Amino acid sequence: MTTRTRLPGSPSIILITGLMAAGKSTVAQALTERFPRSVHLRGDVFRRMIVSGRAEMGFELSDEAERQLRLRYRIAAAAAHLYLHAGFTVVHQDIILGPSLAEVVQHYAPRPLHVVVLCPDPAVVAAREAGRAKRGYQDTSAVLDFDRVLRTETPRLGLWLDTSGLTAAETVDQILARLSDARVDGGSTG
Repeated sequence: MTTRTRLPGSPSIILITGLMAAGKSTVAQALTERFPRSVHLRGDVFRRMIVSGRAEMGFELSDEAERQLRLRYRIAAAAAHLYLHAGFTVVHQDIILGPSLAEVVQHYAPRPLHVVVLCPDPAVVAAREAGRAKRGYQDTSAVLDFDRVLRTETPRLGLWLDTSGLTAAETVDQILARLSDARVDGGSTG
């Protein structure tokens, strides 16, 4: 059963990030559904729009993959701004790890932003990955590589949630209850 939490009084942008199989899509959709006027902005859709010349994403990125990833982040932020201006709360969900998180926060300046980092235990991520139809990791060691980047190279911005033992609904309840902890000013990254 979901807890009734007071929603923010005005539209806002909530950025949800974390590893592949951390539950971003499920949590973002469930969170978006709690708002009366809302948009679930899936950052990966902008990658999939590239029909010809799309670079492969992985742990090691080529120069072209890095350029396309940065473009995807800029396009998503621009779309989020437009939806926000039209009166929607935007839940932008994407994989944004390492120093890129601070760069993406800058795309939202000067508007305030809420950043939520889902960081379940790597064993939980590996188990979730095993239960999914799509594959994001080649093996368990890849999960550990990405987890290391998350925990040691990603700036501690916003609200970090260990969702290892939480359902999607419980995670959404936590996000809404602690939304003030997730607030990051778009122009400030530290």
